[in-house]
Amino acid sequence: MKIAIIRQRYTAFGGAERFTDRALKALLDQGAAVSVIARKWSGEGGFPVRECNPFHLGRTWRDWSFRRAVCAIANEYDLVQSHERIPCCDIYRAGDGLHREWLRQKARITGPVHRLGTALSPYHRYVLNAEEALFTSPRLRAVICNSKLIREEIKTHFGLPDERLPVLYNGVDTTTFHPDLHDRHRTAIRTELGVSNDVTVFLFVGSGFLRKGVAGAIAALRHAPESTQLWIIGKDRNLPHYRKLAADLGSRVRFLGPQTDVKPYYGAADALLLPTLYDPFPNVILEAMASGLPVITSLKCGAVDIIEQGINGFVHDALNFAQMGESLRALCDPATAARIGASARNSVADWTLERVADQTLDLYRQLSADAG
Repeated sequence: MKIAIIRQRYTAFGGAERFTDRALKALLDQGAAVSVIARKWSGEGGFPVRECNPFHLGRTWRDWSFRRAVCAIANEYDLVQSHERIPCCDIYRAGDGLHREWLRQKARITGPVHRLGTALSPYHRYVLNAEEALFTSPRLRAVICNSKLIREEIKTHFGLPDERLPVLYNGVDTTTFHPDLHDRHRTAIRTELGVSNDVTVFLFVGSGFLRKGVAGAIAALRHAPESTQLWIIGKDRNLPHYRKLAADLGSRVRFLGPQTDVKPYYGAADALLLPTLYDPFPNVILEAMASGLPVITSLKCGAVDIIEQGINGFVHDALNFAQMGESLRALCDPATAARIGASARNSVADWTLERVADQTLDLYRQLSADAG
């Protein structure tokens, strides 16, 4: 059986790639021929890579040329799984959700000029058309949704039935991300940053600050006690803008930049704050919960599937900063934070990478059997 995985930029450590990595290796062990078709790749992963890098100028041409080149060779494979919006795949993993839904959420915080620019943008029009072509393609047999939130959005916009929309949640390494990170790293990281152990620290992890909700996290912190801090890990090309937003909060907001290893910061923090505008189900949520941290996130985050309000975390509208502030204040009580953090850990204790691999492998087998 010849299987192709489509990804423009393939990295062995990317969230989309980690999702299928173990299942594909299991298929290799069973004699399947697995290839990655990519424009660029990290050089790791253990799979043969077929370069597909047609000439392009700009992102619209980039996506269109890649789509055209991939579809020209897609029929050489028995099963094609894509992480890109192309109409010639058998399986699409909707890890980025729906572009039209992202634009709708972004419009909530942008002005009329920006919204007009988005509406007139050739790139956004291309992506919306590509999305339409993908979900109406006669070749498409299954869409892997990483949350029920995304499944319902696809049903609403495109009318696909449940049987073609399996929900396969991401997995997490529950041994690596574990509550013992607290004992191993809390004192050392806080000492390094000059923060005492009695200060309540809310952690934000994610790059692309507009989508992930850094502005909302800063706004929510204004409703929390002055003794609290917000640590922001990640990068954004508009970093000066966000520094300016937080200027009046002084040392309460710390921009720590991207970190190659975020585990020590999970151990040093008291909770995760991720008021994302739109995110199908970020891995950082699972990592934080597995590490025993309470999570505060938004209604347009796929984590709404598993978060019980006040039990293992909190969910609010991404722009309701006052309500988020109430949750921040609640977590300033160490006993409350410990109780909710323990419940968060229990919620994802069996969400292992092996479980995800088994589920993905079962899906491949089912689709292969259906195809004869």
